Amino acid sequence: MHPNCKIMPLNKLRNIGIAAHIDAGKTTVTERILFFTGTTRKIGEVHDGQATMDFMKQEQERGITIASAAISCSWKGHQINLIDTPGHVDFTVEVERSLRVIDGMVAVFCAVGGVEPQSETVWNQADRYRVPRIAFINKMDRTGAEFSQVVAQMNKYLDANALPFQLPMGAEDNFEGIIDLLEQKAYIFKDAEQVETDIPQEYLEKSKAARDWMAEKIAEFNDEIMQLFFDEKEIPAELLKKAAREAALKMLITPVFCGAAYKNKGVHLLLDAVVDYLPSPIDVGAVVGLDIDDPQKSHSRHPSGKEPFSALAFKLIHDPFVGQQTFVRVFSGVLRSGMQILNSTKNKNERIGRIFRIHAKERVEINEAGPGDIVALIGLKLTKTGDTLCDMDHPLFLENIHIPPPVVELKITPSKRADQVKLGEALNKLMNEDPSFNVRFDDETEETVVSGMGELHLEIIIDRLKHEFKVEAEVGEPAVAFRETITGEKECSYKHSKQTGGKGQFAHTVMRIEPNDGKGYEFVDKVKGGNIPNEFIQSVNKGILKTLEKGILAGYPVVDVKVVLLDGSHHPVDSSDMAFQTCASICFKHGFMKANPILLEPMMKIEVNTPDDYIGEVSGNLNRRRGKIEAMRRYRKGAQKINGFVPLMEMFGYANQLRNLSSGRANYSMEFLKYTPIPQAIQEKILKELEDQKKLIKK
Repeated sequence: MHPNCKIMPLNKLRNIGIAAHIDAGKTTVTERILFFTGTTRKIGEVHDGQATMDFMKQEQERGITIASAAISCSWKGHQINLIDTPGHVDFTVEVERSLRVIDGMVAVFCAVGGVEPQSETVWNQADRYRVPRIAFINKMDRTGAEFSQVVAQMNKYLDANALPFQLPMGAEDNFEGIIDLLEQKAYIFKDAEQVETDIPQEYLEKSKAARDWMAEKIAEFNDEIMQLFFDEKEIPAELLKKAAREAALKMLITPVFCGAAYKNKGVHLLLDAVVDYLPSPIDVGAVVGLDIDDPQKSHSRHPSGKEPFSALAFKLIHDPFVGQQTFVRVFSGVLRSGMQILNSTKNKNERIGRIFRIHAKERVEINEAGPGDIVALIGLKLTKTGDTLCDMDHPLFLENIHIPPPVVELKITPSKRADQVKLGEALNKLMNEDPSFNVRFDDETEETVVSGMGELHLEIIIDRLKHEFKVEAEVGEPAVAFRETITGEKECSYKHSKQTGGKGQFAHTVMRIEPNDGKGYEFVDKVKGGNIPNEFIQSVNKGILKTLEKGILAGYPVVDVKVVLLDGSHHPVDSSDMAFQTCASICFKHGFMKANPILLEPMMKIEVNTPDDYIGEVSGNLNRRRGKIEAMRRYRKGAQKINGFVPLMEMFGYANQLRNLSSGRANYSMEFLKYTPIPQAIQEKILKELEDQKKLIKK
């Protein structure tokens, strides 16, 4: 179907994501899908920087996927909207936002590496968004490839109820074909062609046993198959396929397929599986949103062009040719260019400019988009990641996207003083694109501080500043993004009174500050008798919020604090919004410093894969880094997985040290878990270092 044609029937639409651990071959699988669906005329390779989906310069240089890219292709009368997602943990927010808008997922596993750390992270994210999935065990031609071991790991570590729908014929250098258990056929691969044949004699017994096992598992979810199974009658392939699809859509099973994407083996059959076992928007059903005025009430939107329009903006990309592109997933109704819609998150109207269907770098303009479509919009002024777009007469809020907090920060200054404004504009654009990237300005040191999900994340940002935005910047060493909070409770009162010629400033607040462990910031108004007029209550909240961002103890954002406004007073002439903001800020600072303030540090969940020979050195090294080992388990023959927790501030330079400790044979993965209090002695050391830095700057 040409993208300019009419809207595709909903049952023929598949919105899928491809996700996996880094290096499992996601982008190679995607490139083959694009080639075999006729979307690209030549196959792009990751290792030579020619992959269609990795079109950012930074992706090509590193051979990894950074930004999830949306692309449309066709297969056997179906339209597949494909989102390629990164495997590196620093770009986990890219996976989050993709999972929020896709209907089904292909989880790619390496036949040698099996279930790796990031595979588990992605799997858990998909569980959170209830995304049905199929598995593709890739790299069957690699030395050490073991199909059945990966299936066993999926069941053991992911609780996937993985069920092979195919068996490989041979492995490693002898991987020559695939047996389709459902249809009882074999496929032999010659170059990019697949040839259908009967199952070779030596595999007949094994494939019959595997099909019986598959039928037995599917029979658990289908009475008709169960009866045929008990009667020992032949189970028709069509009935098995129908029941398997229903079970996969309900996430009761994970159908498993195999191949070697780099050698073009198994990709045609994987595309068939996407059509056969992953959901269309109709299968997913209605999306539920909250009422704008009453969060207790909800509204359903069915995937139909007749329902009121609703969509979620899940990604922003700054394109040098057309400006800002806003990627949206349409859930209901029809979106037309020139249409007026409501951004219910911002409560502002937006006008739709042009609508594009995306083919990685290229784009095709279309006039309208319907339910299930994933398109890029040009011309939206206010919309950011996670915003709901809807019909102006039928507003609602759709569930937002979970954004983890940034944990690593860098100080950054432009090489030329004249570039200060240019740097600010570039950082703002990058912050709009990437919600896990933050920028703040430190007034005391007059430095710009950027924070993100990890060292690689920030390295890419600095690289993009240089090449995309032409801003040369001097960068400090990566440091940990701490947080501040309190452990005690304190009541405080402050009167702000200033007389300058003309109108003065007057505000008085009494508040109680208390810990609010794990619940973020909370503001409660308990002022009686109008001592502080209603219009100034929000001014008090605003003043505190501004102070939270800048920090008090050491300039880090304040979290997990509850403020109860108890009392205060005002002046009929001299009280103003600004006076109450200033008063609340000073009052809060005084109370905060008396409520036993502490620093919090990011605690990371770590997983190290190491050969048995180095287990002692690796665990000893983690203990020296204030790490806590939670479990060790057999990973594969001669190797183990170490799981535990470790403070991020102890982990800079760990990659090199692990390489040295294990002669380059161990690897690790780390992701943010939560913020925890820093030991007193380390806190004192950090505060002293910050104080010394400020003194140096003042000199």
